[in-house]
Amino acid sequence: MDAIRKKMQSLKGETDGLYATIQGFEDATKESNRLADQADCDIRDYGKKVHSFEIEFDETNDKLQKATESLEEKEKQFKEVESDVAALSRRIMLMEEESKKAEENLAGTVTKLATTSKRLTTF
Repeated sequence: MDAIRKKMQSLKGETDGLYATIQGFEDATKESNRLADQADCDIRDYGKKVHSFEIEFDETNDKLQKATESLEEKEKQFKEVESDVAALSRRIMLMEEESKKAEENLAGTVTKLATTSKRLTTF
């Protein structure tokens, strides 16, 4: 009977040890599941952040494209105005040359007129 009692106590000790091991595994499983749930929440949060960053990127990219188009249009207008200014500058230079020639011609004519007038008054 002592042998049975010792055997029963031995089995009870083994059973208690196994229950303790099972409880340890269940606790570890709960902790692992908690960490997995937290990781899932973190992944979901990061996914939301990434999605918002993608939306902001698309909006910024659209703004950049519009600004680039506007810049190209302004540069085109600038080049057109610049060519108009260059053409007008050339025209002004030509008009100044014509003005100088006309002044020289006028000065020559006035001199001739004065000379002729002087000769006529001496008669």
